[in-house]
Amino acid sequence: MSSSTTETTDTRPFPWIGLLTLAGAIFVSVTSEFLPTGLLPDMAKELDVSLSTAGLLVTVFAGTVVVATTPLAALTRKYSRKGLVVVVLGVIALANVLAAIAPTYEILVGARVLGGLAHGLFWAVVAAYSAHLVPRHQLGKAVAITAGGGSAAFVLGVPVGTALGHALGWRTAFLIIAVIVVILALLVVKYLPAVNHHVTLKTGEIAIPLYKDRSITGVVLLCVVIIILITGQNTFYTYIAPWLVEVAGFPDTSVAFLLFLFGGAGVVGLVLAGYASDRFPKRGFALAIVSVIVAVGVLAVGSANSIVVVIAIVVWGVAFGGVPAMLQTRMLHTASFRTRDLAAALQTTAFNVGIGGGALLGGLLLDRNGLPSLPPAQILFVAVALALMLVTDAMRSARARRFTH
Repeated sequence: MSSSTTETTDTRPFPWIGLLTLAGAIFVSVTSEFLPTGLLPDMAKELDVSLSTAGLLVTVFAGTVVVATTPLAALTRKYSRKGLVVVVLGVIALANVLAAIAPTYEILVGARVLGGLAHGLFWAVVAAYSAHLVPRHQLGKAVAITAGGGSAAFVLGVPVGTALGHALGWRTAFLIIAVIVVILALLVVKYLPAVNHHVTLKTGEIAIPLYKDRSITGVVLLCVVIIILITGQNTFYTYIAPWLVEVAGFPDTSVAFLLFLFGGAGVVGLVLAGYASDRFPKRGFALAIVSVIVAVGVLAVGSANSIVVVIAIVVWGVAFGGVPAMLQTRMLHTASFRTRDLAAALQTTAFNVGIGGGALLGGLLLDRNGLPSLPPAQILFVAVALALMLVTDAMRSARARRFTH
């Protein structure tokens, strides 16, 4: 299958089985990443470390993804995409087994580092995989399907994993995840179509370095937007549980339901993003971001009214639920065919910088100004990201008009 075939052929049936297999692989990978968040007290108690020290297991994982993703993607650029997905899932399974049997905290940290290495490369490969399976006009739909695996992990995977950990022990939960990852790897072997991600040069054509590719500037600018946007989102969302209790006045027992409501609303947003990304990507993205700003603004000023808070959380969930998929679709449209894998790696890094940076910034603001300062901080970051995206789009449109006249 040539690269041109990948880009332009519209007669192939839509690859539902392959995309759903990818979604399943993403589901288990994301569940594996965030499984410790619900089990930290149990892990800290058994390993005889403080809760904050146990929390570093999440930080170490994300930090490993940030540092290692792009170099690993560059080193493995020539290898089969399908083969890499299978190998990386195998390493993720191994990391979970090592975590399950780790006799000490230090060995558990090592298992999480190994998992972070595999997870970063996994996303670098998978984020671009759907673009090799469908023509450009179906990218939004394809990305929404695969991204559904990540959403399902938050709505179903992590809560179920947490429940299993409480019922059977946290080590058993890691072992169960490892088994499921192995099963998904076998499904990938059977059902995921192989793709050709190599660029075929025309006669007399000379390969140029990736950094000289014309699409790189757009890729880097989009990564900046992602960092700003995801930093803003996680500045507030990381601390949404204490905000709901201490500022909005909800009882502790209702927090899990409200977070489940947010996650379920996010699935609705993801479905809408699959529709919007292919039909009106710029307006759909702008509408989603403006809706996030409005919803978080309502939370900031209407925290005393429980009904208002619940409605605003649902709107926030729907609005933001499709944003990561929209950003991924936009990245695949922005990057040239030959830079897609690099763009996917940079995008994965940008998301994790935003996740870690937002949690850090939110903690600093929390200590200095209290929980009520977090929603305005998110609004500021999200608004800046939207403005940068709009300016970038306007400049690109003006450049395109100049070339056509």
